[in-house]
Amino acid sequence: MYKSILDYFEKTVAANPDKAALLHREDSCSFTELMQRGQKLGSLLSCLLKQSMFSPIVVLLPKSIDSVTADIGILYSSNVFNNLDIKTPVQRLENIIKQLKPAAVITEEKYSDLIDWKKYQMEVVEIDKLDFDQMSIDHEMLQKNREKLIDTDPFCIINTSGSTGTPKGVVLNYKSFFDFMAWATETFSLSGAEIIGALSPIVFDIYDFEICLMMMKGASIVLLDSSLAVFPAKLLAELQEKKVNFLFWVPTIMVNIANMNLLEKLPLPDIKTIWFAGEVFPTKQFNYWKKQLPQAVFANLYGPIEITLDCIYYIVDRDFDDDEPLPIGLPCNNTDILLLNEDDQLCRDGEEGEICVRGTSLAMGYYNNTEKTKAAFVQNPLNHSYPELIYRTGDIAAYGKDGLIRFKGRKDSLVKHQGYRIELGEIEHEIVNNLKLVPNCCVVYDNKNKCIVLFYEENGVTEVQIRKALGESFPRYMVPTMYHVMEELPRNTNGKIDRLKLSQMI
Repeated sequence: MYKSILDYFEKTVAANPDKAALLHREDSCSFTELMQRGQKLGSLLSCLLKQSMFSPIVVLLPKSIDSVTADIGILYSSNVFNNLDIKTPVQRLENIIKQLKPAAVITEEKYSDLIDWKKYQMEVVEIDKLDFDQMSIDHEMLQKNREKLIDTDPFCIINTSGSTGTPKGVVLNYKSFFDFMAWATETFSLSGAEIIGALSPIVFDIYDFEICLMMMKGASIVLLDSSLAVFPAKLLAELQEKKVNFLFWVPTIMVNIANMNLLEKLPLPDIKTIWFAGEVFPTKQFNYWKKQLPQAVFANLYGPIEITLDCIYYIVDRDFDDDEPLPIGLPCNNTDILLLNEDDQLCRDGEEGEICVRGTSLAMGYYNNTEKTKAAFVQNPLNHSYPELIYRTGDIAAYGKDGLIRFKGRKDSLVKHQGYRIELGEIEHEIVNNLKLVPNCCVVYDNKNKCIVLFYEENGVTEVQIRKALGESFPRYMVPTMYHVMEELPRNTNGKIDRLKLSQMI
């Protein structure tokens, strides 16, 4: 019985000792080298922390071979990794540190003075100063801790976008990753021949999945610098050069590539599988990708951070009109989705309700935050016989006539305006997907002045044109009254449009 991802990893290394596990720019690292680096760092951490277990250890590094080494080293020390973004403001970093109370930080010398780590009684490991060739592995110490692990122990902590200024630390365990990987392997025939184009920041759960696919199946990861997202042509050239065949991306960059018609100039014949998640992929731009890459399998995945990776999926198996939203699909195997109405009863077909999730995929809760955990992870209202937690996502969906789940919007984006119940996401969808007026937009509600406010990215379209077009699609009460054009909408650390920041700009 495998209790730790390291059990899979060591089997993978034995089968692929010299295969490249990681590729970054001109550098590479074999599976054997990566395991040895992880074991050496794990031995150092175990010694520094006096063999403590299950303590959060934060990683403040750019995405690199070192950042992956840091995560694996933390796992070998039987502790829990929490990746931080080097671009995060210091105050936000300190809020995370105060919440998690980590035992140590793994960083580089240039970030070591960013925060007074010692003030928080944290050990500091500057990975760029370590000479791995001179470091040793204490196999006995590492094994001693490994033997105490069980599969429901924490694997990692992922920070939410933090609408209050202090992100919540979502705790995910080994078992939930095993479960997701078993589903993914069976559904998509993952074999270890995957060459992953890893574009997501290290703070994303997508990045954690990519590490698991590498460690558990033997896939190779091409670590793509986030700066490449600003230069899509260079990004595609890198995918071509490294013969990447698997992508798991947030749709934003894919929309930009489609709008620039880059796949026609820089084709990707090696791509076999494309997953996308995190936000709605406008169907017009999706259709462009599907047309340009007819050999690829495309899958739309859905799941908040509080679910291990994703819990609903749809393999796109038919053609969609440009103005027809893609469904999010059906529950992943061993996951149950409850659509609950306002009376906490199961929705009828076509009735909209909140997506609630039950199963192994649920997070363990929020680290050091019992109150928020109890509010989000609640007793299943349909089960009065024994304890059973579900997670309330706050997302609204409905089953279509084809039996597939369709995302409708956020529960907190439902507003009452002039006596009418309005879904702000419906206005956004109309502007971007149906009318195709702008590439991105966000609609928020000004409670003080009782008006609908539209923020949109500059595209040569005027406020008058938008107002006129919406007036032909919606009743007057649904047309925004305030308009703000921006060069680019702000994004939170999870790559989504920062609705809270825009709300504060009203």
